[in-house]
Amino acid sequence: MPGLAPYAADPARSRGRLHGPPAPTEVRGPRDAFQRDRDRIIHSISFRRLRHKTQVFVAPDGDHFRVRLTHSLEVAQIGRTIARALGLNEDLTEALCLAHDIGHPPFGHAGEDALQAAMRPVGGFDHNAHTLRTLTRIDSPYPTHPGLNLSWETLEGLAKHNGPLRRLSWAMADIDAAWPLELESWPSLEAQVAAIADDIAYDNHDIDDGVRAGLLTLDQVLGEPLVAESWDGVRCNYPDLPAPVLLGELVREQIGRMVNDVLAESRRRLAEAAPLSVEAVRAAGRPLIGFSDGMGVQEKALTRFMYANLYHHPQQLEIAAKARQIVGGLAEAYAADPALLPDHWRAMLPPDEPARMRHIGDFIAGMTDRFAISRYIEHVGPIAIAEGF
Repeated sequence: MPGLAPYAADPARSRGRLHGPPAPTEVRGPRDAFQRDRDRIIHSISFRRLRHKTQVFVAPDGDHFRVRLTHSLEVAQIGRTIARALGLNEDLTEALCLAHDIGHPPFGHAGEDALQAAMRPVGGFDHNAHTLRTLTRIDSPYPTHPGLNLSWETLEGLAKHNGPLRRLSWAMADIDAAWPLELESWPSLEAQVAAIADDIAYDNHDIDDGVRAGLLTLDQVLGEPLVAESWDGVRCNYPDLPAPVLLGELVREQIGRMVNDVLAESRRRLAEAAPLSVEAVRAAGRPLIGFSDGMGVQEKALTRFMYANLYHHPQQLEIAAKARQIVGGLAEAYAADPALLPDHWRAMLPPDEPARMRHIGDFIAGMTDRFAISRYIEHVGPIAIAEGF
């Protein structure tokens, strides 16, 4: 690909796929390995289901609130911008951004907590490992092999985009045993970009949704130094406009400041480390993409603010408790009576533990919010979820 830096991932040097390519490949268009990965993800059932999975609000009624799908698209936009500016592979970056949340169960982190508790006797549940499990085992559109058959580089980036893994869940260990992903090294720069693009997206877009939902006020968020500095820039450009109409401009200003900080800091780190290949990036022993020290401190403070005031808002905690009840209740119901599973899933049910309960966990993790609610009402009993989000 023209314009790639020497430390970028090169599709021509990909380590390939676990299963052979479909034939005839020429019919499928002039795409390289990472472009095919991105397209396979976009066309997958698991990606489509993200439109009805929680980002911040459970089963949101409002058309303007974000869900996992729109969040993933926004992460991809930020990731592509950073990748292009640094001479990295945009297609691999986009694939990683689009797929990074595919393993989330219904109801976000509340659903994950409940599924982790239900599956603790058989090794627990981790959404990142389940992303790999979904893409390599469960979502299987091809006639000759399971999974989407993504390239090694995409699977590696998804496995460790947040850094090296030294303690593996059963699911991640199973994936790594089938095709070792060098989990103790740092991932490609494209994966590191996907991770920080995720942080930038939810830091800012969750503020937008929180204020629009009435759970945060603009005055509250302006108490955070990072937000206050961005607000000063917005006010300088639009001194005569009322504050409420400038929320979108505040979010755009802050995303721009954070992206520019990442670019400046990452260029500094790359100049210092001087990696001449993606292998040198993996061997660097530290992340080469990141915020500056000052921005990092402010970003962590903002994250703490969001947990205290939005994610742990009393109204959110009330709904999260219902979400845990739904996921936990479904796990208990299916474990007690596997005949409740759909025919396809019941036909594949392993006879013994721990595979049996892990199979049930796979089914529940793939549910959307609204499907989980409907299954709970059908199999367990009535439950009221507050409307408005």
